[in-house]
Amino acid sequence: MSGKVLVTGGAGFIGSHVCDAYLAGGWEVTAVDDLSSGRRENLPAGVEFVELDIRSDRLGDLFRERGFDVVNHHAAQIDVRVSVDRPRHDASINIDGLLNLIQNAHATGVGRFVYVSSGGVVYGEPEDLPVPETAPKLPLSPYGVSKLTGEHYLHYYRKIHGQPYVALRYSNVYGPRQDPHGEAGVVAIFSQRLRDGEGITIYGAGEQTRDYVFVKDVARANMLVSTLELPDPAGLDDVAFNVGTSEQTSVNELADLMMEVSGREVPVEHAAARPGELQHSALDVTRLRDAGWRQEADLRVGLAETYESIAGVRD
Repeated sequence: MSGKVLVTGGAGFIGSHVCDAYLAGGWEVTAVDDLSSGRRENLPAGVEFVELDIRSDRLGDLFRERGFDVVNHHAAQIDVRVSVDRPRHDASINIDGLLNLIQNAHATGVGRFVYVSSGGVVYGEPEDLPVPETAPKLPLSPYGVSKLTGEHYLHYYRKIHGQPYVALRYSNVYGPRQDPHGEAGVVAIFSQRLRDGEGITIYGAGEQTRDYVFVKDVARANMLVSTLELPDPAGLDDVAFNVGTSEQTSVNELADLMMEVSGREVPVEHAAARPGELQHSALDVTRLRDAGWRQEADLRVGLAETYESIAGVRD
């Protein structure tokens, strides 16, 4: 199946790869992005680009003109530190912007809303790993709260107004086009430092772990859930899918692997641990695998492709 899809945040790191996947699958793709962090050059030929803030009143015109079958919502304020310093700003984009999209989707009969939540922050610091979708939701930042709030709003629109949706809870996504200057993206940061022959800084002991998933595998998960048959949800978790690998990699291990795949060695320095940093994270992806998704890039392969991509670009 294919149709008309709107990808918000489509010029961004993950959103542009999702646009690639939809285009390759025969979809008619429209990308909306305000270019606050996205780049037009990330988008392939064949994608219609509209520069627009998702909070804009002009969004309704776009929905009415295009008649989308699917909305894939990647546009967001993603910096945890910004959310702590400016919680109303975070909520303005991640909640008010979402509501603008949902209301227009419902008003124009969109068949499915694909919502990007977060597996890294909505579960808080879980006791057992890898963490399943049914684990308690205990976000510890305004960003995590806003992402979880989005799932609650979508559940409301599904139960009361009949708007179908699915939520994807990402682990730590990495890959080509990731911004090494952003808050997220240790792989991109390490890649740039290695490329430039500069030292790597690791905060704390470096034994904190993350679940690193390659962006092209994430894009394929988006494609899968865009047409997957879904149950009538009794609760949030019934239409939520973790997207990750279920494997933990420490920051120290990541630095070693990056030096291996790049063929370069640089000094590693340790700085003071960052207060409030999540210590361990990994997502149980059994549900996504049971639906037919498979991880195609293991960490070594994905890191090599990411480094080669970033090494070929100079600031």
